[in-house]
Amino acid sequence: MSAATRPVRLRWTAPAARWGEATPVGNGEIGGMVFGDARGRIGLNDSSLWSGTPDGPARALDAVVAGGAGPERLAEVRDAVARHDDDAAERLLRTFQGPWSQEFLPLGDLDLDLGAADVTGYERVLDLSSAVVDESFLLGGVPVRRATWVSGPDGALVVELVADAPVSGVLRLRSPLRVAGSDARVADGGRAHLSLLVEAPVDGSPKHEPGAVAHVWADPEGAAGFDPVAAVAVALRTDGAVAPSGDDVVVTGARRILLAVTTESNARRWWRHEPAATRDALAERAAVRAEAVATSDPAELRTRHEADAQALLGRSGLEIGAGDSADGTDRPVDVGPLLSDGDDRALARVLYAYGRYLLVSSSRPGSPPTNLQGIWNASMRPPWSSNYTVNINTQMNYWLAERTGLGELHEPLLDLIERVAHTGSAVASALYGTRGWVAHHNTDPWGWALPVGAGHGDASWAFWPMGGLWLADHLWQRWEYGRDHDELAGRVLPLLLGASAFALDWLVTGADGTLGTSPSTSPENWFRRADGSTGAVSTSSAMDLTLIRATFERTLAAADVAGTTDEPLLDEIRAALPRLAPLRVAADGTLAEWGDDAVPADPQHRHLSPLIGLHPLDVIDVGRTPGLAEAARRTLDVRRPGAMGWSWSWKIAMRARLGDGETARALLREAARAYPGDPDVDSPVDGSEWGGLLPNLFSTHPPFQIDGNYGLAAAVAEMLVGSGEGTPDSPVRLLPALPAAWPEGRITGVRTRGGVAVDLDWSDGRPATLRLHDAVGAGAREVTVSFGGRAHTLPADGAPVRAADLFGATP
Repeated sequence: MSAATRPVRLRWTAPAARWGEATPVGNGEIGGMVFGDARGRIGLNDSSLWSGTPDGPARALDAVVAGGAGPERLAEVRDAVARHDDDAAERLLRTFQGPWSQEFLPLGDLDLDLGAADVTGYERVLDLSSAVVDESFLLGGVPVRRATWVSGPDGALVVELVADAPVSGVLRLRSPLRVAGSDARVADGGRAHLSLLVEAPVDGSPKHEPGAVAHVWADPEGAAGFDPVAAVAVALRTDGAVAPSGDDVVVTGARRILLAVTTESNARRWWRHEPAATRDALAERAAVRAEAVATSDPAELRTRHEADAQALLGRSGLEIGAGDSADGTDRPVDVGPLLSDGDDRALARVLYAYGRYLLVSSSRPGSPPTNLQGIWNASMRPPWSSNYTVNINTQMNYWLAERTGLGELHEPLLDLIERVAHTGSAVASALYGTRGWVAHHNTDPWGWALPVGAGHGDASWAFWPMGGLWLADHLWQRWEYGRDHDELAGRVLPLLLGASAFALDWLVTGADGTLGTSPSTSPENWFRRADGSTGAVSTSSAMDLTLIRATFERTLAAADVAGTTDEPLLDEIRAALPRLAPLRVAADGTLAEWGDDAVPADPQHRHLSPLIGLHPLDVIDVGRTPGLAEAARRTLDVRRPGAMGWSWSWKIAMRARLGDGETARALLREAARAYPGDPDVDSPVDGSEWGGLLPNLFSTHPPFQIDGNYGLAAAVAEMLVGSGEGTPDSPVRLLPALPAAWPEGRITGVRTRGGVAVDLDWSDGRPATLRLHDAVGAGAREVTVSFGGRAHTLPADGAPVRAADLFGATP
């Protein structure tokens, strides 16, 4: 087999003038945005820093129930739906709405300001294999090198600055949060320390609710027994002199400066099931860790960090042709020309590596999962609260985790699912009288499970009780790719049983005896009523039926693997499955989105909810269900291209499942264009204005949403290696959607649902060399792979196979 893929390095030749030009770094706990220039600004985030408190979801549920929501009112809703009284149904459903999930908040800014000297020759390079940002520039003619990374092993953001002649500067730490305490101290030996204690609000509302109170702050003693405080500490070591200056530290005559930034919070301790700490204890813990890092050898810190990052980032890589340069070298990719030239081979390679880098930087075990903006946010009222939107966006964030060898980074999402299942069981019982657990449109680290909307949210998005069932897909993915029997029996199966219990009790019997859902919506879409108005509440949407069927089937399969035979719920599932209403093909050949013959109000809607069975659930398949696959293709044709990053990503992945490489490539080229508008002005949510990539390659509509980045990486993988189980009925498809413009390339370490890693070289548009590895410790086993209608069963023993001998060297 050929050598591993070349590392990807990204280069910018000017400091960042705005947030969307800065370079992200992170370790799942601390996030930083590196701006560069003499100011040395780094925007800081802590992934646990959210508004809200642990008891918020329970208090909101009590208020909604006190307002009259509950099983009796659900019966009224269902009666209204049966009478086609849409207005009454939607009015009643608003009484089930709580307020809002909470907001992800910024921590502040760190500056090491080197003064007003001219900066020339500036270069900033992000190495996507080692997760380090290296800057170099001339400061008033003095060569300066600055490296920034966020270390997983050491739990700190690290900045190392080296100058060829003495420089001076001011170290500052600021926060937009309520500051409860600050300190600036210096010590002998060129050492200094800055610290802040900040308070997060105990409640917040999204900025699209301008009439709502933006933030509610606790009294000084905390709220409801929870102190929403966080500590940030900065330790500095230099060969120059240091002196305090108010809240800042002045550094003079320095050739070397090392900074270490650490954070602590009660929210993180709560997330990790640790007892709360006093403010003094949090500040002390942060200070001790920062000091330990700042007094360490910078070379050892960097080596430790790079080894940790490369262990994850090096598992998978991609090259397409010569990629970013004609001579095939690994010199840095200049981001500006990359976006303007539109070479989709180079863009695909970069976006694949960048998506994986962003996940490694923003999702690590022990911290909350990556949110709508990863762990990077500068706004006190970020778009959509930068929360977890579980009707597509949160799930898309993790499509590449298992597929590209980052399975352990899936853990934060599974932790969140467990929390949502806990709060969601109370919501399911109190609001609907069902067993199991439920989730709706949004959630947050506190496990929000209620519908949102504050009593005036449109039902098209504010009422959708299938969020838990879609989240359950990630439980199943963890098993399919990881094959951990203990995790399946102890974690996955109990949660699947809870999701199935809710689905069983949510189902209603139709006039024809089939089981369906009522009320039902299709996020975030509307249909046209007979009188020309629009509605959202109907029965048995395609998304509902697909999610319920998949959850039932997976629960039965998990129980079978786990050897569970005495669970009564399994018999209920077996009885319900054959009665589930089937998916329908509408008169125009598309997949019917609702259970009746409703006409979509927006046939080109950005959400592809009825096609969830095509991707990611793999219920619709060109081989197993050709009729539904053709209806899915027709639906995609009607939906047309365009919209925003996440919608493009979903369309590309679906086209890949359908084997349509040319359309997938065209969509990728659209999604990877430079965004031409103002990224600070949010576009309409209807998709009428298309998005693109910001100068730092963040995917934007705008606003920036990181799911577009994650989704693009996953979609590229889907174009090149299918995610089949490796059985004759579900083979691993090689190059299922390869565009003609990508005739040669290499992808390594992409995973399949059987726990196999695939390395594939292709040439002249056909597989050339193939290697199948056991990725889960299950030992060598037989794997069926296919290309061009031919299938072969091969051992997953790591040995190279001349795929050209199997599938032919020419068409």
